[in-house]
Amino acid sequence: MPIRIPNNLPASEILESENIFVMDADRAYSQDIRPLKILILNLMPLKSVTETQLLRLLGNTPLQVEVDFIYTKSYAPTHTEKDYLTEFYGTFDDVKNKKYDGFIITGAPVELMDFEDVAYWRELTEIMEWSKTHAWSTFHICWGAQAGLYYHYGVPKHNLDEKVSGVYKHFLCVRHEKLFRGFDDEFFVPHSRYVTELREDIEKVPELTILSEAYEAGIYAVANLEKRQFFITGHAEYDPHTLKNEYERDLKAGLNPNVPQNYYPDDNPKNEPVVKWRSVAHLLFANWLNYYVYQETPYEIDSI
Repeated sequence: MPIRIPNNLPASEILESENIFVMDADRAYSQDIRPLKILILNLMPLKSVTETQLLRLLGNTPLQVEVDFIYTKSYAPTHTEKDYLTEFYGTFDDVKNKKYDGFIITGAPVELMDFEDVAYWRELTEIMEWSKTHAWSTFHICWGAQAGLYYHYGVPKHNLDEKVSGVYKHFLCVRHEKLFRGFDDEFFVPHSRYVTELREDIEKVPELTILSEAYEAGIYAVANLEKRQFFITGHAEYDPHTLKNEYERDLKAGLNPNVPQNYYPDDNPKNEPVVKWRSVAHLLFANWLNYYVYQETPYEIDSI
């Protein structure tokens, strides 16, 4: 089934070239189908890149998915044109009276700042509080996961001596959890962050379950399964060259970054990166949509 996105969204051309069935709003309205309604709060600077990464995964299911995008009103993005936001995005005010089957909060390049110092923190806390009653399941990614764990459960983040950057081997901490159904015993996921959460802090919160860790990168997936809240510290949605682009950006900025681990053959940046996480990304998002959104959300969405 198709993913329904705003008319003329640039990501549609990329997705169609990959044989992902995209349906614009005009065609979707002509069908008598109750699609899954997904809201994405996109906090990343290059919004079109993140849109494509997420839509590629949301569109690879047999379910019809309808997506709305919002950005923060309290902080005007500087890397995305205002006309683009006006055409394809709304703000929290535009959606706060709606109900959604699923809600995704992306990462943001602010992780070295204290949460309360982030320009849109107050607005984000309002949105996260709203999500508890207006979204059936919420999927937090990277800094979005850090923010969610801190706001909902008081779990702090801790600065690392060096940036975690690379593709790391992971293992499951809980067997037979539906979010990881079909996963191998070991699997690879990219990480790109300067902070981490500690197991001992998470274990102090009875509602939280650690689902997966990485041997070198630490905690990967945490959940409140009863409330269908997921906190994912890595980036399974990354494109093949995302880590490469970040590494080269940091090099140009004089940050002297380490070469991303387990990413380039022989750890040589002159070699083409090898993708080890594509199947993981598709299965992770498909499982979330199927088991925690589609199979559990009420048919009458207003009853959430």
